[in-house]
Amino acid sequence: MTSSSSFTRLSKHAALAAVIAASTFAVPYASAAGAKPTVVLVHGAFADSSSWDGVIAKLEQDGYTVMAAANPLRSVKGDGAYVASLLKSIPGSVVLVGHSYGGSVISAAAAGAANVKALVYVAAFAPEAGETAVGLSGKFPGSTLGPTLAPPVALADGGKDLYIQQDKFPAQFAADVPAAKAKLMASGQRPITDAALNEASPAPAWKNIPSWFIYGTADKNIPPASQDFMAKRAKSKDTVVIKGASHVVMTSHPAEVAKLIEAAAAAAK
Repeated sequence: MTSSSSFTRLSKHAALAAVIAASTFAVPYASAAGAKPTVVLVHGAFADSSSWDGVIAKLEQDGYTVMAAANPLRSVKGDGAYVASLLKSIPGSVVLVGHSYGGSVISAAAAGAANVKALVYVAAFAPEAGETAVGLSGKFPGSTLGPTLAPPVALADGGKDLYIQQDKFPAQFAADVPAAKAKLMASGQRPITDAALNEASPAPAWKNIPSWFIYGTADKNIPPASQDFMAKRAKSKDTVVIKGASHVVMTSHPAEVAKLIEAAAAAAK
């Protein structure tokens, strides 16, 4: 016979086990019918997920579930596959957002992803099949990235990692960001392989998924003329151009970027 106190302890253990089991199998994203789409943010080269901090704060304040993916920056195909695996883990609809090279990644990742309802390009590449980031940045005059790159870092596999020289980073990449912040971004920048920037893109998702674009007129990485070209080619639902904004428009103008993402989310329902 089990004593009353023993029975009580067993009951408490059973209740605790039920809570743990529920927590273990519960998905971390909102999935209820009618819930707002999950927003997945993909950073680009020479940046990291913290570049989205201001956008995330605004989106979460407005009730969105947000995930900032850690883009590997190794190859368009590999990075696209990585983000695609994240998308498969998210129940319900998704608004997929890419910055800079991250635009090439979301264009690849969303292909065939039924839950991706909208694409948002933030100072980003939206390549056609066969196009490269390097080719698109040079399609129109205006990019000054090349001379600001540090000597490539040789990798064990024979590849090369690219960084922006830290003393040139603020003016090249984040001219409208406070100097102290830009300096931190320079120190914490994530490198990209030269192969990724020269890799031909696969068939893009923007041909089948509605897209939105936002960029600045003072972007020194991807010429505004190139971004205008890509937005028009993708039949952008809305293109926002911010006067004087640098390449990291999501850092310097998070409210405007969040507003466009929320417009895409509203249209995606």
